[in-house]
Amino acid sequence: MIEEISAVTLGTHDMPQAVRFYRALGFEPLHGGEEASFTSFRAGTSYLNLVLQPTERCWTWWGRLIFYVTDVDALYEHALAAGYQPSTVPRDAEWGERFFHLLDPDGHELSFARPLLPASVQSAGSR
Repeated sequence: MIEEISAVTLGTHDMPQAVRFYRALGFEPLHGGEEASFTSFRAGTSYLNLVLQPTERCWTWWGRLIFYVTDVDALYEHALAAGYQPSTVPRDAEWGERFFHLLDPDGHELSFARPLLPASVQSAGSR
């Protein structure tokens, strides 16, 4: 049985720019860096890796990587303050999460989300 995702590895054409992007969003660097061909960041109990790709290697939309965060709105404001333009604003989704989307410098779509509390828990907390 599959227990969890250990790591996700994304290709990049510009390691320095990609490393600066992920560091600016609060990812903790563990290995590599701007001059490396492979960089690893902590993402909760998992890892986000970057691997340098030759410029002639192209990719199209591959899907979306979803990260759970403590505060969706605070990270959205942090991304704006760092000069990034998320492709959506934070919103509550019908599937029970608050989220926003942001493209990394290589066009990988990232979603930053947080599960919404059930209505019964929200109303009990406001009493």
